[in-house]
Amino acid sequence: MFEFYGPIKWLHIGAVIASGALFLVRGLGVQGQHRWPLHPAVRYLSYGIDSTLLTAALMLVTILPHGVFSNGWLTVKLLLIVCYVVLGSFALKRARTPRARLMSFIAALTVFAVIISIARAHDPLGALRGLLD
Repeated sequence: MFEFYGPIKWLHIGAVIASGALFLVRGLGVQGQHRWPLHPAVRYLSYGIDSTLLTAALMLVTILPHGVFSNGWLTVKLLLIVCYVVLGSFALKRARTPRARLMSFIAALTVFAVIISIARAHDPLGALRGLLD
């Protein structure tokens, strides 16, 4: 199964980029008070990309020699993904005020950047590890 690791990893990376880009564009649209970011077609595109992302992630985890929770960076990344999803939900729809949507949007983008940093570094501290060494 390890021979599929490379292609699955690239599919995962592509889905991360697509998912993040779509969230950024949708969030900017919401900030501009447009209706299209919440249109069903855009939401279903997001669901499709995120389903691909999750499927590829689960496939990668099954290929890894150790479980998810034995890799500290994967555990932190998983917890931050939950935070990102919640913040993203508030940024796009659930927050009651424009200011709350903006703060949620900025926070979600920050968490997304930290998740990428952790994934690239394979370390729970991500890019901060280099500053501490």
